[in-house]
Amino acid sequence: MKSLSKYQERISEPKLDIEKFKQVLFYIIYSCKDKPNVGKTVICKLLYYSDFNYYELYEEQMTGETYLKFEHGPIPKHLNQIMDEFKKSNWILEKEVQAGGYPMVKYIPCVKPSLKTLNRREKKVIDDVIHQLSHKSAKDISEYSHNDVPWRVTEPNDVIDYELAFYREEPYTVREYDLEDEF
Repeated sequence: MKSLSKYQERISEPKLDIEKFKQVLFYIIYSCKDKPNVGKTVICKLLYYSDFNYYELYEEQMTGETYLKFEHGPIPKHLNQIMDEFKKSNWILEKEVQAGGYPMVKYIPCVKPSLKTLNRREKKVIDDVIHQLSHKSAKDISEYSHNDVPWRVTEPNDVIDYELAFYREEPYTVREYDLEDEF
């Protein structure tokens, strides 16, 4: 486990940047549009890993979204609200399909994403998460998320603390820690 003593000054309370969250969410939807396994559950986990990996790497929030611990893994608090907005604005179509014998909510983008609020390192973190995890089924990515320390140590239905990203272990950690960080 890594010590947080030198990180105590960080503010880990989520502070939502709604425009950034919308752009990250839509970018993930658009990037995964041709992947038959990517529906609502996978998108939730891709968002979570994008935000928590970014926080672990750069010690600042990317979207500031609040993630809640639910039975099937972390869920972004504002996801349904933003998806409704996307549907009303005709950015996406929502379609129920079967995947592996289970119903899945699939999102089909109707427009191209705007990346005006994403900087290069944010886009790289998101792209890395998509590359690493978007091939997983909803069941597999949910099970994968259950072994990540932030989800594991959070009480059911509670907010997952961003600071817990610094306690991650292999294969979840994305940061190279100095030896002094270990003590």
